[in-house]
Amino acid sequence: MKKISGLFFVAMLGGATTLGAYKLIFDNDKPSSALSVAPPINFTRTVGLGPEAVDFTEAADKAIHTVVHVKNVSYTTVPSNPMLEFFYGYRGGQQQAQVGTGSGVIITEDGYIVTNNHVVQNASELEVTLNNNKSYKAKLVGTDSKMDIALLKVETSDKLPYATFGNSDDIKVGEWVLAVGNPYNLTSTVTAGIVSAKARNLSKDGIQSFIQTDAAVNPGNSGGALVNTRGELIGINTMISSMTGSYVGYSFAVPSNITRKIIEDIMEFGNVQRGVLGVQGGELNSAASKELGINETQGFYVNSVVKDSGAEKAGIKKGDIIIKIDERPISGFSDLNAAIVTKRPNDVVKVGIRRNGKDLTVPVKLSKNEIYSYSGLELEDLSPAEKKRFNIDYGVKIKDITDQQYMPYYEELKDGIILSVNNVKAKDIETVSKLLSDKSPNDRVRVEMLTRNGQIVRFIM
Repeated sequence: MKKISGLFFVAMLGGATTLGAYKLIFDNDKPSSALSVAPPINFTRTVGLGPEAVDFTEAADKAIHTVVHVKNVSYTTVPSNPMLEFFYGYRGGQQQAQVGTGSGVIITEDGYIVTNNHVVQNASELEVTLNNNKSYKAKLVGTDSKMDIALLKVETSDKLPYATFGNSDDIKVGEWVLAVGNPYNLTSTVTAGIVSAKARNLSKDGIQSFIQTDAAVNPGNSGGALVNTRGELIGINTMISSMTGSYVGYSFAVPSNITRKIIEDIMEFGNVQRGVLGVQGGELNSAASKELGINETQGFYVNSVVKDSGAEKAGIKKGDIIIKIDERPISGFSDLNAAIVTKRPNDVVKVGIRRNGKDLTVPVKLSKNEIYSYSGLELEDLSPAEKKRFNIDYGVKIKDITDQQYMPYYEELKDGIILSVNNVKAKDIETVSKLLSDKSPNDRVRVEMLTRNGQIVRFIM
């Protein structure tokens, strides 16, 4: 009888512990303010709980009402063909509509919506449909092609349900997450998985910093929400890694902290403000460390420091190894970028460096990234040598091209010098950025450009 009583007591104690853990992990009071951020306390750790102990219903119910279906309508002109017109009555020269679809996330009750740049690219018309089947015409407010983020706005007198931003820096590898979107036009689809990796970089320039998950994401999910088990937005689903174009086990999302910073910049400045540390180098591994003659195999090795940058003014030198940014460990370049990409020019960061075996911490004031992005073109000021070479005293250079629509003209545009925008002389980056920041992303812009071969060309952007 004593054994039975003991077993009953243990069972009751185990049940109370489980209920207490459930209450601690999943209870949540969502802030009501627009663009609100979740409390910094991390309630999402579920160490020791199996899949059967996790309930996603509350998180899914919150998220599906904030995720919208995005329809992108663009028009192309069908080329004329006299032979087909004569024999078959085919008529060229007419406009043909092309329709693309994706997802988006409502982030304010008055109708701001975040999605992917590639979902709305080249759109002539944009329409969003809510989970309650109400549809609205949408206006493109601004984009960041490098991070593949776009901001839309719908006009409505209704107060819309919106997502609460979580802190993407607090998520853990192995944490449960949900992907919510409209794959293959199947609205309000929810899939579950775990965070597979953080600060994943997939681009050649190293600027991107994705959350990798194994939640199933397919075409149409782009621009949808990645949420934690409390339904807080921790990422915008962006892409999959697949040879077939469909999900095979890996999907990637732009972290919510980066997304939030981008859309706040677009709202306030009209473009994305990027701060730079002012160092060049590479991440360490066994091979690199052996070649450099050092013992450390983790961190960012400083090979050179940009003149007049915040790093130079703070005393960072060649040979230093950056191991922390604001107490955030830095294992390589993706970690370094993830720590800086949410900052703005003139922000001060605490940089932990290892120099000759000793650890130091120095404050660094971030300088302004002098590269200006517009419609998939990366622009920068001309150097004195370039002005002398082309015998000009003004203009801005097309440093790089990030938008697929320009790839057929890559050779003509790359390293070209923009001389004027809408018949206004392009004196420098500041002048050009002011001219373009007043334009809607759908506006046509007349550009006069000097190619690297010395030819003057004019085109519409």
